[in-house]
Amino acid sequence: MLTIKRQPVGSVNVSGSVRTAIPRLLGGLERFDLILGSFPDGGSDAVSSDIIAIVVDFGSRSDACDLTDSEMDSICSSLKAGVNVLVLEPPGRTSVRLDQLSNASVTNTFPTSEWFLKPNRSIGQVIDRIPSEIAVESALSTYGPGKDFVAVVEVNIGLRNLPVVVATKVGKGNLIRAGLDSRTRPTDHLSRLISRMVTLPVLNYQTAKKTLGVGVVGYGPFGGMGHFHGAAAQATDGLRFVAAVDPDPNRRKAAESEFPWIRTYADATDLAVDDEVDIAIVATPPTSHFSIAMSLLGASKHVAVEKPMAITASEANQMIEAARASGVALTVNQNRRWDQDFRAVKRAVDGGRLGDVFNIETFVGGFEHPCRAWHSDETVSGGAAYDWGAHHIDWILQLMPELPTAVSAHGHKRVWNDVTNLDQIRLRLHYASGKEAEFFQSDIAGFRKPKFFIQGTRGTLTGNYRTIRTEIVTAPLGYLAESYHHAEAPAQLKLARYVGPDGLEVSEIPLPPPDKFGFHRNLADHLLLGEPLEVRPDAVFHVIRILEAAHLSSKSGGTVVELA
Repeated sequence: MLTIKRQPVGSVNVSGSVRTAIPRLLGGLERFDLILGSFPDGGSDAVSSDIIAIVVDFGSRSDACDLTDSEMDSICSSLKAGVNVLVLEPPGRTSVRLDQLSNASVTNTFPTSEWFLKPNRSIGQVIDRIPSEIAVESALSTYGPGKDFVAVVEVNIGLRNLPVVVATKVGKGNLIRAGLDSRTRPTDHLSRLISRMVTLPVLNYQTAKKTLGVGVVGYGPFGGMGHFHGAAAQATDGLRFVAAVDPDPNRRKAAESEFPWIRTYADATDLAVDDEVDIAIVATPPTSHFSIAMSLLGASKHVAVEKPMAITASEANQMIEAARASGVALTVNQNRRWDQDFRAVKRAVDGGRLGDVFNIETFVGGFEHPCRAWHSDETVSGGAAYDWGAHHIDWILQLMPELPTAVSAHGHKRVWNDVTNLDQIRLRLHYASGKEAEFFQSDIAGFRKPKFFIQGTRGTLTGNYRTIRTEIVTAPLGYLAESYHHAEAPAQLKLARYVGPDGLEVSEIPLPPPDKFGFHRNLADHLLLGEPLEVRPDAVFHVIRILEAAHLSSKSGGTVVELA
């Protein structure tokens, strides 16, 4: 049996040291600050106050025997003490001894296939912001009959809904039986659902729905980030768009037209005292992020900042300390972590398909005039590295967690003289282990390099940009065409793996479904359910430290800047 404990404040997360002990289906627990270990023998005396859940994985047991008397004693004493117990029971590996305790038994088994799981929408917070259906490939056990258990998840087979995950209140805890193979590769949504089963009270009918008010500072033009964040809040269960700030009266009128129920302000100080605003999203130009965020954090608002988080590491650190002092959440809209192609790349890397990754190269750009807005002005944007670089460096750190020891960057200013950002910048990360990483951005590259070029000890992954262009012939206008920014569509991903004397095996990597508002969903999950932030400010601090060093390096002709 596997125990799951809360991690003491200030301790080191050791879950990585027992990673091989985690059933694949429970991989999502690694996002939590939890300590995982083996359950000690000793019945009720072994149930310590820091244990929040126990997992029993029948699929990994070396024999087909049922639970022992000692294991049943441990489970019963744990449930009595208010500890959740999750039992994974794939076909042929189930527990008869739990039937009486849970008032349920396995009634059907099904071979490995693709199934569509349906969470029970009536059981409260456990299924908040979880889709109505989750596709999964697994062998299944289904349960019944029984009057005292609750079907947490069902599967529709032959037009009948059959319980595949059931929960029974036993003592102060929940006994959860899941008829899923622990080796099942979970989707993001299934991973979140399974994680909640062991970290939240599953049988939570009475929980009142809470809605958090969202305000946006820097509404901007139509179709800009203010409109995006407003639409995202409205589309996310548990969030509501309530206020917007913009000094431009025309943009305030546009916000009121697009979202008629919101309040608008000319200055962020008014939003800071709006009691209906729980979360403030700072969507202003980068050089203003620090001052606005600090003011809102001081007003005890939860704050989400557009990327880049700040211009300097010192600013980022002060923001982190201010959030900690006020007891509020701080995060950064690194929304490109939810891009379909990046999620597919990360899954391939995390799944070991490339082996040990030792080189990452990313690219964005083309040969075209830069935009003539603040994004291309160094005094407002922070410089060429800060725009797309905030995403690409974040990607690199997600894919290769080892932190670099030094940064160098070389830039060119040769063509576009009406804007102050560099025309091209190449940013290199240096590692103590000898690994390499590079981000290359150019507005003077006539041929695009791959968006991703990643080398590992077992294979190489590439991701190539696609031209996005619509063409139509109409009457009376005739031929019309429109092109879109190349970085908005997911890249075409291919993986070449060495398979021995036969050479290379080349395959395309499929993309996961879109998750357009994943950042906002995670923010709601964090504030309403206590789930971990996907974008932690301490992680983004390293992004800013690298970008600041790259800016200094490019100003000094590419000098290597050591990271303290």
